Amino acid sequence: MFIDSAELYVKAGDGGSGCIAFRREKFVPKGGPSGGDGGRGGHIILRADRHLTTLLDFKYRKKYVAGRGQHGSGDNRTGRNGRDVVIRVPAGTVVLDHESGNVLEDLVEDAQEVVVARGGRGGRGNARFASASNQAPREFEPGFDGEERNLRLELKLLADVGLVGLPNAGKSTLLSRISAARPKVAEYPFTTLIPNLGLVRVGDTGSFVAADIPGLVEGAHDGKGLGLTFLKHIERTRVLVILLDATSSALENDYATLLDEMNLYDPWLLRRPRIIAYNKCDIIEKEFSGLERTITGQLQTFLISAVRGDGIEEMVNALWNMLNELDV
Repeated sequence: MFIDSAELYVKAGDGGSGCIAFRREKFVPKGGPSGGDGGRGGHIILRADRHLTTLLDFKYRKKYVAGRGQHGSGDNRTGRNGRDVVIRVPAGTVVLDHESGNVLEDLVEDAQEVVVARGGRGGRGNARFASASNQAPREFEPGFDGEERNLRLELKLLADVGLVGLPNAGKSTLLSRISAARPKVAEYPFTTLIPNLGLVRVGDTGSFVAADIPGLVEGAHDGKGLGLTFLKHIERTRVLVILLDATSSALENDYATLLDEMNLYDPWLLRRPRIIAYNKCDIIEKEFSGLERTITGQLQTFLISAVRGDGIEEMVNALWNMLNELDV
């Protein structure tokens, strides 16, 4: 099951209390203070893991508490620190404070970490309070409370290429054609209910990751259809493929709808490099000519058939070249 948002409560460990103790040695009946400090409470740490692809775990567990620091003891022994709790999340997870909405960290790289709740400091033992005027202090310091907070996690998939189109434009079929991914494919709108990732091989050594985003409809930026839920997954893509159904009788309107929804959601999406792919050209290849140029202007345009494979290799090579140019 694909889950791309979650809420959880985290509580770092409290610090251990300091100790009141005095040395007891043979022939030294009035030894000095020897109470040790308490240990630090455990931290709550979020760590990105590239092998994870969903926030599903947080549907069943929403509370994480780190270990308490141990109390100090005699002979100036400091208590052991509390056990840290490391929570693994998918790479691409944005960590936000639930109350303020502030972004605490954007975990985009594998093994990247952020401490979201710090353990409380351990209290001082009575040895820390000794002075020339107070050589046998009976003071100690209790441990400090660990931080606690409510978090919101938002997963934004990491992909090089995003496939964007209206429902039933053939995005899932295209992804299954160019990669080993096997998303659900059917002849009705909104077959794709979750984003799908596929690794696209180019030649003997090249590869890139493509994401199939559920179909957009007019009003997607306001939550209509599945748009608001999944538009965020194209925020990180480096190149967009605008997939249009060549059999549509309103191609200009289809293209304008997609651009409008992306612009209303985030204007920066329109600054992303993109190409246009007209799918299902095998059905009307004798009738389809010239119109695509009037729609797309100077953008690279490809006439393809995701089912039959026409034009696919040319389009994949063009995407690979665009990605390489972005790396320069």
